[in-house]
Amino acid sequence: MNQTLRALIVDDEALARSRLRTLLGDCKLPAALVEGEAANATQAVELLRRQAYDLALLDIHMPGADGLALAQTLRTLPHPPMVVFVTAHTEHAVQAFELEAVDYLTKPVRLERLQQALQKAERLLRSRGDAPLETAGEVLLIQERGRTERVPLAEVLYFKAELKYITVRTPAKTYILDGALSELEEKYGGRFLRIHRNALVARRAVRAIEKHEDPEEGEGWAVRLSGVEEMLTVSRRQLAAVREAIAAN
Repeated sequence: MNQTLRALIVDDEALARSRLRTLLGDCKLPAALVEGEAANATQAVELLRRQAYDLALLDIHMPGADGLALAQTLRTLPHPPMVVFVTAHTEHAVQAFELEAVDYLTKPVRLERLQQALQKAERLLRSRGDAPLETAGEVLLIQERGRTERVPLAEVLYFKAELKYITVRTPAKTYILDGALSELEEKYGGRFLRIHRNALVARRAVRAIEKHEDPEEGEGWAVRLSGVEEMLTVSRRQLAAVREAIAAN
């Protein structure tokens, strides 16, 4: 059964990252979910300190350490991601494969070639005994109508405390979870950001912060997330952290 690969895009050009994100969104077998973006090697390493990824898609020519040097650094991690190079330059292919890259794609990337690279990455993950992270414990077990449903954490956009339960929101569905928001924050704090006493949001999903009129709290701020129309209130004490998350994305 195909799984969703959690991907990190590293490219110094914002338009290139956006195009690759769009292409990845069109991939199906396997699918890939972009959980992080970085404009250089330093940002990429910082993201990798916070969480692990199944796949890193690396540009080569970037300011500072280039993609080849970054790939070498990734090999020293306890659980390194698979590496696919995505570059406008063809002359580095031999060196890339010496670094055990899964594939070497040249820009502009075609969807078919990108899908093939994802398939190679998935096969290698399975052959070395690694399941994509969502099958390695990164799921929520939710009791719903007499049955247990496995919800990949990578699909969750936010957790929101509602009286005695927690709303779990994905792009496709809303679930109800028993538990405490503080426990979720302690367990998944690297991937979810506290924006209010009653809400945690996926860092990767934060897109914008806007002025907002809340019926209970009056004029203030709210965060906009990718994947849902709903906006969530941001407390004043969390404004700086939310703006930092937007800058990182």
